[in-house]
Amino acid sequence: MITTCTLHTVSQPFGRRWPAAARQGLAFPLVGVGDVSKRILLGQRLRSSQLGETLLPKKVAFPVFASDALSSVAYAPDEVFIMLSIAGASAYTFSWKIGIAVALVMAAVIASYRQTVHAYPSGGGDYEVATENLGRTAGVTVASALLVDYVLTVAVSISSGAQYAAAAIPFLHDHEATFAIGLVVLLAAMNLRGIRESGTFFAIPTYLFIGAMLSMCGYGMLLLLLGQLPEVESASLQIEAAPGYEGELTTLALMFMLARAFSSGCAALTGVEAISNGVPAFRKPKSRNAATTLLLLALVAIAMMMSVITLARQMGLRYVDPHELDRLLNADGTPVAASYNQDTVIAQIAQALFSGFPPGYYLVVVVTGVILVLAANTAFNGFPVLGSILAEDGLAPRALASRGDRLAYSNGIVFLAVMAIALIWAFDAQVTRLIQLYIVGVFVSFNLSQLGMIRHWTRHLRTVKDANARRHMQRSRLINAIGLSFTSVVLVVVLVTKFLAGAWIAILAMGIFFVIMQAISKHYRNVSLELAADEDDKVLPTRVHAIVLVGKLHKPTLRALAFAKASRPNVLEGVYVSVDGAATSRMLSEWDERNLGVPLKVLHSPYREIVRPIVDYAQEIRAANPRGVVAVYIPEYVVGRWWEQLLHNQTALRLKGRLLFAPGVMVISVPYQLRSSAIARERAGREDARSRPGDLRRGNVVDRTGSDRQVHR
Repeated sequence: MITTCTLHTVSQPFGRRWPAAARQGLAFPLVGVGDVSKRILLGQRLRSSQLGETLLPKKVAFPVFASDALSSVAYAPDEVFIMLSIAGASAYTFSWKIGIAVALVMAAVIASYRQTVHAYPSGGGDYEVATENLGRTAGVTVASALLVDYVLTVAVSISSGAQYAAAAIPFLHDHEATFAIGLVVLLAAMNLRGIRESGTFFAIPTYLFIGAMLSMCGYGMLLLLLGQLPEVESASLQIEAAPGYEGELTTLALMFMLARAFSSGCAALTGVEAISNGVPAFRKPKSRNAATTLLLLALVAIAMMMSVITLARQMGLRYVDPHELDRLLNADGTPVAASYNQDTVIAQIAQALFSGFPPGYYLVVVVTGVILVLAANTAFNGFPVLGSILAEDGLAPRALASRGDRLAYSNGIVFLAVMAIALIWAFDAQVTRLIQLYIVGVFVSFNLSQLGMIRHWTRHLRTVKDANARRHMQRSRLINAIGLSFTSVVLVVVLVTKFLAGAWIAILAMGIFFVIMQAISKHYRNVSLELAADEDDKVLPTRVHAIVLVGKLHKPTLRALAFAKASRPNVLEGVYVSVDGAATSRMLSEWDERNLGVPLKVLHSPYREIVRPIVDYAQEIRAANPRGVVAVYIPEYVVGRWWEQLLHNQTALRLKGRLLFAPGVMVISVPYQLRSSAIARERAGREDARSRPGDLRRGNVVDRTGSDRQVHR
């Protein structure tokens, strides 16, 4: 039921003026707690023009992008020995051969990526290579694989770091998952401060790890040459072969076991692709600096991995799956005690080599645990960049392409942290379980990238006539072909040996990401088609029927009425929803007394609903005149504190949410600033007046009015 009351009056003025300080543009002394907390956490905001200041020199880029591949030295040898232990300690004789095979694959892959960073320096990496040379489907496949691999990189690295921390701090035993989640949060916070700042912070522990590992391995090799190499703590133990592997192995069983050990050892290759994705973050010459970083990574990682495997074998290591400790036997053939704690391979080697020098042992264990945490930093740099590229190509939410206060892709960092935390919690931070999901995605991207690079060089060879350039391209194509042959073999081995052990989960996740990205792309294409302007968009509506929502006859309502009148609609009326007879009578009486010159329609709501009657009424008006529009003016309070927002505007929010889905209905919010909103204005004013880093150097200072002025020398 609708009641109409028509009266006339002059509209009220638009409301109070701003405080004098705000009118003069003075800097405000108040800063919100939220703003202070954000600045403490992230640091001062950076201008877009300061992006060049965040680029990395090689000495900083190396720990930022290579820490993942370097950290694999901490767990790849462990996985090799775990797989070989299935057949007992006698199978450890194959460890050095598997190490050489992994080193050859790593060398081939890094040599291939050195070609990629020169050919595609824009930072798209494998995704750009596959998309340009193999098509969009291949590019989306690579992107799906890399996204899964980045999430697993964080989960595996952080979980492994938590295990090393538990080895040094007994209190952390059985609390590795909680500790790992805390590390992910800390790492995400550091990366939100920006790649340059986080890279500088992480450079010192990375170089400490390299120095400690090379020193330990060099000392161990010296003792080996002198015949004084000690044994590790587990050397006195025996390993009982797993069921089905007792006695002499058949050729097929032996090959399968070696293939599993090889596929686990290939975890050492993860993170290599991050440098090709991070080329834009290098200082100029970007491609050459990235290629130099790749070469340095290959030399250091291969040297450390082979040294660890060799020392572990020579020092009598006995190492099994942490969930199968009952296969470890004492000298008398009895299983080890239930309380036995199996330290990691590097921890056992360090403990034996530095038995008379505890600081050396703790240094190695601590920096190894730290580098495993920092390895996740590689993913925190690669994932957001890839996400931003996918967002620009319409394959991911556009929010991933937005830079935060510190010019980092903040949304990508937060998304990666949430995904990694969920994975760590689901798998209880157990590296042995997570490693089965690992490297599938990265080797999918390796293969498609190498195939794409071969097509890239082949296509250019058809047009390039210069002899020197052709020789360079032919050499690059040969390198990529060798890399493809190696990575394809590894991918087949990984799929055969790890599929049922958990790799199927990673493949399923890749499929889910693939479908989601295709759906996002389809959505953006459809929206773009719908939004394309045509001749019909020039046609004006036949009439505008404006309604101003009235809850109380106060200043916000009067401001909304005045604004609606100024827009000169064909029809203007106030709308009041009646849920109480007495209140409605008072409203009609006050409306008549003020003589506003605007009719007031009363929508009776017997079930006390506010939103539905207004929506129904707007749709009725629209149905009566399909070529016209309905303009709904909603008075809203502007408050300065977050908790005040919970006390106001809730009905307006619900109403706007409903009206936005009504065709032909326009929603106009008419703000009215309460006194508390001055807090927000003061906060903004102070932020605008604050000097920025580099202002003095560039000759920009901020005067007392908060406006920029140039200083001329």
